[in-house]
Amino acid sequence: MKSATPSDWHLPKRNPSAHTFEMRFTSTPRGARLARRLVFHRLHEWGHPYDGTLNETVTLIAAELAANAVRHGHVPGRDFHLRLVAAPDGVRLEVSDTRGKRLPEARPLRDPATDESGRGLLLVEAPAERWGVEPRSPGKCVWADARLSPATPR
Repeated sequence: MKSATPSDWHLPKRNPSAHTFEMRFTSTPRGARLARRLVFHRLHEWGHPYDGTLNETVTLIAAELAANAVRHGHVPGRDFHLRLVAAPDGVRLEVSDTRGKRLPEARPLRDPATDESGRGLLLVEAPAERWGVEPRSPGKCVWADARLSPATPR
């Protein structure tokens, strides 16, 4: 796992001049789809085209983390929160839910041919520079960093 502490990647925490997008979503499949779509569009607005590598990578990660927040982090009556922050060398995505008892961890598939679940964090781990989990009150925040490579078009 490429996990690290969030301080390993120096993003502006609450810098108003940085590109930041934050929103709460209903903890439903519809909320997860909306979160993914808004990440996709926001990155395009920030200069990362729809068909660009960074946009595709972060949108994939957003889809998985939002779906996990709904499926595994759902607490009745509580929403999940998504935060997207652009830095000069990449993007950080954070998805927070209010269920702290179920912490995500990447695990190998027992039988890739027949396992119907368990691939989610593999979809985050593969394209992300690093990812991790932080406790918060209440719940947890799962974050992932995606970096611009020198060849990545802006």
